[in-house]
Amino acid sequence: QVQVVESGGGLVQPGGSLRLSCKASGINTVNKMSWYRQAPGKQRELVAEVGSGGDMKDYATAVKGRFTISRDVGENTVYLEMTNLKPEDSAIYYCNLFAWPQPYWGQGTQVTVSS
Repeated sequence: QVQVVESGGGLVQPGGSLRLSCKASGINTVNKMSWYRQAPGKQRELVAEVGSGGDMKDYATAVKGRFTISRDVGENTVYLEMTNLKPEDSAIYYCNLFAWPQPYWGQGTQVTVSS
């Protein structure tokens, strides 16, 4: 059975940092891994993604220079290091991964940036 479990969300002050983790189990080969986020009343948007080898990475313009995505290929785990957080980063963050022939989603973890 495939499981995708995120952790690491929480409440942080503006300018603070958080590290999200997402581990996939029950899957042999994971291709691209990504983080999405969805704020209340807004569409889900791509935040960052990393290729199967952990080398090719891409970021949304809004988070470039502040967020870093990485993965442990052997552990099927992806991380999102978030620094200099802003109130507009508040959202539910979802892990997404593709393992042929379908994508999988985690349950989401809440990130709230507020003073």
